[in-house]
Amino acid sequence: MNNGLGRFFLALSGICLNVVFSYFMNKLGLPLFFDSIGTITVSVVSGLLFTGILTAVVSGIICSFFYAASIYFSFLNALIAIFTVWYIKNYSLKKIEKTILFAFTLVFTSSILSSLVQFLIFGDSQASLIAQNARSFSSAVNISFLPSFCLVNFLISLLDKGFSLVFAIIVLNIIPKRVVESLREGVWKQRPLSVSELKSIKNWSRDIKGSLRIRSALTLIITSTVLVFVMGWIGINLYFGSIKNERTETAKNCVKFAAEAINPAKVDDFIKYGRRLPEYELTARILKNIQNVSSGIKFLYVVRVEAEGCYFIFDNDENEYDAYNPGQLVPFDEDFEPYIPDLLAGNEIEPVESHSIVGWMLTIYHPVYDSAGRCVCYVGADISLDYMTEYMSNFILRVMLIMAGFFILIIAYAVLSTGVYTSYPISTIAACVDNFAHSGEDQEKLDENVKTIRSLDIHTGDEVEKLYKSICRMTLNQAEQMRDIMRLSDSTLKMQDGLIITMADMVENRDSDTGAHVQKTSAYVKIIVEGLKKKGYYAQKITPKFMSDVVRSAPLHDVGKINIPDGVLNKPGKLTDEEFAIMKTHTTAGKLILENAISTVQGESYLKEARNMAAYHHERWDGKGYPEGLHGEVIPLSARIMAVADVFDALASPRVYKPAFPIEKALEILQEGSGTQFDAKCVEVFMDALPEVKMILKKYTTGL
Repeated sequence: MNNGLGRFFLALSGICLNVVFSYFMNKLGLPLFFDSIGTITVSVVSGLLFTGILTAVVSGIICSFFYAASIYFSFLNALIAIFTVWYIKNYSLKKIEKTILFAFTLVFTSSILSSLVQFLIFGDSQASLIAQNARSFSSAVNISFLPSFCLVNFLISLLDKGFSLVFAIIVLNIIPKRVVESLREGVWKQRPLSVSELKSIKNWSRDIKGSLRIRSALTLIITSTVLVFVMGWIGINLYFGSIKNERTETAKNCVKFAAEAINPAKVDDFIKYGRRLPEYELTARILKNIQNVSSGIKFLYVVRVEAEGCYFIFDNDENEYDAYNPGQLVPFDEDFEPYIPDLLAGNEIEPVESHSIVGWMLTIYHPVYDSAGRCVCYVGADISLDYMTEYMSNFILRVMLIMAGFFILIIAYAVLSTGVYTSYPISTIAACVDNFAHSGEDQEKLDENVKTIRSLDIHTGDEVEKLYKSICRMTLNQAEQMRDIMRLSDSTLKMQDGLIITMADMVENRDSDTGAHVQKTSAYVKIIVEGLKKKGYYAQKITPKFMSDVVRSAPLHDVGKINIPDGVLNKPGKLTDEEFAIMKTHTTAGKLILENAISTVQGESYLKEARNMAAYHHERWDGKGYPEGLHGEVIPLSARIMAVADVFDALASPRVYKPAFPIEKALEILQEGSGTQFDAKCVEVFMDALPEVKMILKKYTTGL
């Protein structure tokens, strides 16, 4: 089954569970709801935010058809889904103590939020079984209604959510593990990332100032919030204005109708005799009936306006003790002062908004004229705008609760789509490309990174997938190009090494008794430089490149001997002072030859070490060598290494002017010169590698 279809059927099953359980609990009149059993089950099984939230919100919409208040709790069930998914991703339901803690936290939080929502919407006058029990408990222990209501809700929620969680765990253990993994991994639009890979990406992106995923989510949240706020504000203002206009028209019709019921000729008598007149009581009842059939009218009264204030004639206050008596004078409110001239003149006035001890009111006045056209009184009607604002506040609260569920659903979808279609694919691509860029010339790492990039299997079906495929081709091509470059480089190095050996052989062939001197000294140089590296000596100097340059250029250390005459070079006896002076020039001649080569072949830095060895391998640690009398670490390290290798081979090998010393004698002479003729560290590592030294000496002595 397709993973998307599987998640759809899982969400549909969860919705059915919520609706069916909630329906039967509602029909049975039980205080249990079980409207989150499907939400918790879907969240536990799928481990996906959007699927769990979708189940919660859709369930709330359907349940509202048989229990209207369900729609207000959609957001609460969505929060339950979020908390459950968070717990599943970070912990395991297999650990009893943590599962109990999770259940308790879920029950406590949901019961408190549920109680607050019910209290804000319905107040303490709700007639549900939970509210009745809460009132009984409140009376018994003498506490206020809200804490009692929260406690009862907690006990109910403990059974409700506890059963739901147990049900979810049972379902999780019944469903095959591979199905659960398929549902959880199927949401990816690439190869599912493991926990370690997600942590690696998180560490890699620490220096990013603004995450693409967070920025996209924040953009959607801010946009949605502003849009909802603006549309809500406009809607509320339009609705409030409409209701206000409607109530104003009702009040106007009410006062006009009431004015018809008053006999203008009796107004003076009504003020003078009041309720003692039978006609007064009849008129009062008529006015009361008119008020009752006019919705939204809080007060209906009749007054005569004089300069000193209003003289009440009729006052239909619900509380008779608060009603003004006929003929009672009441001063004008400040809000009426601009209208006093018109009122005294008997003119109609615009509706008046006032704030007084009785609240925020909108007052409508209509004059009552006698047969002579003289205004004898006004009929007044007060509309309570406080009532309207309370109604609007409750309306806004309900709308916000309804919208909260949809808002959470939209945000969850945005986070999901941004993550799987954009954020994770781009982050993994960028991390892999970054690793690829840092692979340098290491072909093995390059090939491994190419495999990693290709294994991402990104299939978003949009520009990201196209970018991914282009990067796959680019990295593969670059890895192959690097492979070709490395082959060419290897070929070039082999050619260069061949030329070096050829040059060294040209010199060696002129020297009648060197006896594989080039090969042996090169092998000894390699032993010494590797020994120094192993022991950490001269760590800043001995890099992989330095080691390669020294070993490769070692055969050229005696290249200057090509300028020495045969008579001097191959003389069987001891050299005279003049002949020795000529022999010593092979160091400066070698330096000149290699410097000319360096100037001709740009960038061949390994020849610089060849020059150093050719020029200074006869210098001594104590400064008594030649050609320049350098001492200590002033002598290039490559030359100090070659000095040990060259002297040992000269001692241990036969020459035309002497036989070979026994290896023990040669080593003894070498150790005697440690710290005076030679660098002590070079001698130390050479002595540590005697088994290898003897093998090399034996190989080139016996021809093996």
